[in-house]
Amino acid sequence: MLISTMNCLDFYDLYRKMNIKTDAIFINQCDKNSFFEFKVGKSKVRCFSFKEKGVGLSRNNALMRSSADICIMSDDDMIYKDNYLEIIKKQYDLKPMADMILFNSLVKSNEGVRNNVTRNGRVRHYNCLKYGTVTFTFKRESIIKNNIYFSLLFGGGTRYGSGEDSLFIWSILNKRLKVYSSTETIAIVNNYVSSWFEGYTYSYFYDRGALFKSLMPYNYRILIIQFLLRHRDLYKKNNFKFKDVYKIMREGAENL
Repeated sequence: MLISTMNCLDFYDLYRKMNIKTDAIFINQCDKNSFFEFKVGKSKVRCFSFKEKGVGLSRNNALMRSSADICIMSDDDMIYKDNYLEIIKKQYDLKPMADMILFNSLVKSNEGVRNNVTRNGRVRHYNCLKYGTVTFTFKRESIIKNNIYFSLLFGGGTRYGSGEDSLFIWSILNKRLKVYSSTETIAIVNNYVSSWFEGYTYSYFYDRGALFKSLMPYNYRILIIQFLLRHRDLYKKNNFKFKDVYKIMREGAENL
């Protein structure tokens, strides 16, 4: 389990609250540098605190320190089911060819409760951008061998407020690794407060344009247009017009 957190004061309490049953690495971004570890039963928990910020940097710090066969990406607002380990193991046993499996979590927010994985099957470029990091599990060896890491330019605490998850899974698919989704629920996510999302503002669309340019440097306009056609409600309810949002996203892309 690779967990990103900020200003954590009690790692043991957080480990217990998240209902983690496995080895874990906590990356705590705060105002100091420190390290310690402890054991819970047979599980080893390593806790790193770094005086830095950026969610991509946090996730990379955890990944580079892991030696596990399977990594589970996590945030500190997740609570895992008692049998999450058995669920994950079973799916990898059923799909030994899988390099990455995306698992469902029940997301609780001010808008209600939703599933973040709604179908079983292969994940391709055309449907991969809807999955966040909290769904990610993967074979560490597959990721390391292909030199895949999280972006330091996109995501909370960086220049562009989100998108490190999209770039990560896009890179995995570019390397022709096999990605699957599973509707099996492994956790609950309490997403009432976001550290980066401030609504569908100018900055949101500007950053999204930059992300699409990173994903497809030569054909990013295709991604912008399909996004605007599929998500009209996002900008219309905020009094944006199609041409205005297209201009903002083009600006973000061209200034990357």
